[in-house]
Amino acid sequence: MQDHLDRDPAQLFLSLRGKVDFDLKFAVEQLKARQKALKKLPSWANNFSLIFPANLSLEQASSEETARFKSQLLKGRSMIDLTGGFGVDTYFLSRNFSKATYCERNEELVDIFKYNMEVLGESKFEVKQGDSLHILSQSTPPFDLVYVDPARRGGHNQKLFKLSDCEPDLVSNWEFLKCMGNSIFVKASPMLDLKQVLLELPDIQQIWVVSVKNEVKEVLLYWQKNNEMDEKLIHCVDLSPQGNMAFTFSFESEELATNAYSEVKSFIIEPLASLLKGGAFKSFGERFGLNKLHPNSHLFTSDIILNNIPARIFKVMEEIRQPKKEIPKLFPSGKVNVITRNFILSAEEVKKKYRLKDGGDDFLIATKVGETHRIFYCKKVQK
Repeated sequence: MQDHLDRDPAQLFLSLRGKVDFDLKFAVEQLKARQKALKKLPSWANNFSLIFPANLSLEQASSEETARFKSQLLKGRSMIDLTGGFGVDTYFLSRNFSKATYCERNEELVDIFKYNMEVLGESKFEVKQGDSLHILSQSTPPFDLVYVDPARRGGHNQKLFKLSDCEPDLVSNWEFLKCMGNSIFVKASPMLDLKQVLLELPDIQQIWVVSVKNEVKEVLLYWQKNNEMDEKLIHCVDLSPQGNMAFTFSFESEELATNAYSEVKSFIIEPLASLLKGGAFKSFGERFGLNKLHPNSHLFTSDIILNNIPARIFKVMEEIRQPKKEIPKLFPSGKVNVITRNFILSAEEVKKKYRLKDGGDDFLIATKVGETHRIFYCKKVQK
């Protein structure tokens, strides 16, 4: 099947049906899963000795990139993954632990994990099938790490965000988890309200907001026993082939931060998605000495380019004062990227109104400056 990675699985099934002496349906399902996993899990997708699970389990698994990042944050002697699933996080997190326990109630996923770890030559895992909280209660504490990625799908496959709605319910079981582990690491929904989390679980000491190529993928919560911290730290991290970028702040420092406001200068600066999700709306501008365009726009401006700033930077070419007349002249093909921040229309509404489509290095940034809604033609110079 490795020779057919670029083939359409349905057409391949039809062309080979009745002509092969192996389970064609299973082989085509594996091919389809590998095609979906090529970007998400490249090293596993290209290992044709591994078996892949059903689509939903693959969809919910961490990417190889985020799993490797998490593995760099943690180390110890023993760990337990309460929500093993396909086993991507279990596998990568275990690299810095002497032994690891994998828990999963789905028998098929348990069998796949056992098989795949044998293929990969890993023998450090103790595999447990069943309810993870029951398994944990029968274990000898403490583990150095208790890892959990709560199921975020409801009875009708709706997406769930609040920790108390997911399974297992971390809010109800928090004190029990603290008794069983020296540290707790939680992978939560990217849609999670961070301030609400700290109200529900005030023990949380650190939060990581992880984006990949400027798209938020994971929110990670961390608690460690006997680790008193003056402030709860929010780490905003963007993973990129060009190099990772990070920005750390606290909600306390955010409250105290101040920004100056000004007219648009030579460059418009948009903090990366992980910072916007984390809530570093004022800390960012204060730390880099930038002026803000409006309290609610979360766009900044400067006359100089700062190196290694966790942001997208755009060179302002000109202000568009008569959009109906100027936009068709500037972009006769209709190809231009659109960003809106605190504007009267959404990006999609702007594109529809002026018959635009995304593409290239040209940008229209529509935002509020002072008390006026304005549009600027820009070119991207970073990220």
